[in-house]
Amino acid sequence: MRHVEARAGAYADSVTLMQVTAQAQAIPGVQAALVAMATDLNLGLLADLGLQPPDRAGPNDMLVAVQADDGESLATALAAVDNALRSRPADQAGAAEQPPRTTFSAARRAGTGLALISVPGQFAFIEAVDALDAGCDVMIFSDNVPVEEEVWLKDRAAERGLLVMGPDCGTAIVAGIGLGFSHSVPAGPIGLVAASGTGAQQVVCLLDAAGCGVSAVLGVGGRDLSAAVGGRSARAALAALDADPATELIVLLSKPPAERVAAELREYAATLATPVQFALIGSGQPDLTAATEAALRATGQQVPAWPVWPAAGDAAPPAGRAGTGALRGLFAGGTLCDEAMVIAAERLGPVYSNIPLRPHWRLDPRGLAGPRGSRGASESVASDRSGPWHIMIDFGDDELTAGRPHPMIDHRLRLDRLAAEVADPATAVIMLDVVLGHAAHPDPAAEIAPTITAAHAARAASAASAAGFGTELAVVVSLIGASSDPQGLTVQATALAAAGAHVFASNAQAARFACGLVGGIGGTI
Repeated sequence: MRHVEARAGAYADSVTLMQVTAQAQAIPGVQAALVAMATDLNLGLLADLGLQPPDRAGPNDMLVAVQADDGESLATALAAVDNALRSRPADQAGAAEQPPRTTFSAARRAGTGLALISVPGQFAFIEAVDALDAGCDVMIFSDNVPVEEEVWLKDRAAERGLLVMGPDCGTAIVAGIGLGFSHSVPAGPIGLVAASGTGAQQVVCLLDAAGCGVSAVLGVGGRDLSAAVGGRSARAALAALDADPATELIVLLSKPPAERVAAELREYAATLATPVQFALIGSGQPDLTAATEAALRATGQQVPAWPVWPAAGDAAPPAGRAGTGALRGLFAGGTLCDEAMVIAAERLGPVYSNIPLRPHWRLDPRGLAGPRGSRGASESVASDRSGPWHIMIDFGDDELTAGRPHPMIDHRLRLDRLAAEVADPATAVIMLDVVLGHAAHPDPAAEIAPTITAAHAARAASAASAAGFGTELAVVVSLIGASSDPQGLTVQATALAAAGAHVFASNAQAARFACGLVGGIGGTI
């Protein structure tokens, strides 16, 4: 049973549409669902599902497409979509008032402040220009914005004394309000400038575990510290926090930056009155947990023992056979993947990835094409070096999120890959990140824990058979969450540990533990 419609003039932001799509896809009997604006990209994705787009559908229309096993499943899915998209009572109360037609007029009506832009990437530029011209700082949640447009917008903002966060800015906390994928945490003395969404979330959640809050989290977009962008927003964000009397220490964190840009920002930071600590992911640099500990000490606070939830019934987990087991990391957060790869590469050797630390470690996760071309990943990588080969995939990368909800909302793609890794006899340890907070999946453990239980059962059944794999399987989870998160940090951790996962609040500690298991020396952090 198939249903496709275009709802003329309907609109919801991309986070909402990702959540609605995930809800529809979770209905039993639903094979595929797509709830998205009818952009060219999404019309193409509709065609990939074998569905015909409605006549004259365009970017001002909302696509609702569902493919289901039967009429009952289809009707249930469509009802779930309608319920999720139903207007809030507050919207109905103000329906008589004519809504603003442009970002500029909306900003003028509300008064200058911060404009959050979450539209398809090709439309983000003009909306951001409109907001800047209205005197607003801008957070651009949208991705797939050309880098030339990003540079132009950030230069325009500098001329007006404004800040552009993004594009592809997934996390921010401004005036105590979490934006995008974020957490509700108390105010505190540490401000973050972050060219990384999940990296910022890791630091915020560790600070929360230490009883420390933040003054602000200013995301600047993952490309800001690249050579092309040159740290334009990082510089503006540093200046903004330097002028904030509530900020005693600034932490600038980033996925691997351009060396020249990092050096220039260090020089600029030295001119500020507020001390600045750098947390830049890369070989020889402190990991995010170490950076958080340094920030706590610098502000006179105690460093706690970071929470760990051991796997149920496994106080001393078995290690994979030395030299034979492989580590497979399946991540929702790109910076968490980067951090784990840096740690693993130092201990285990090359780590292949779709976001590799080195170009020749490149792996295409879609077709499983290894670094030598068209062969399967295992064949190609195994022929590239002796011994086990290790893979970590960022499922939140643009190439894997086109037309589908982000893996912090929808875990299905990662869980499918987890099952495939369990079936690979070389796999000794599987590492996952689970990110909680607002806009993330409402109960990730409900989906992930049963898959972990099934993975252990499958490996145990194989070990008991005549063709047993012989390699023990361990699952290690880095759980990124704050005490106030709606999913319940302790509830999530307990459920994952009960399923047989070793759960860590620190991604760096989780990575070291996983490497210890793979190396056959036991889990050490």
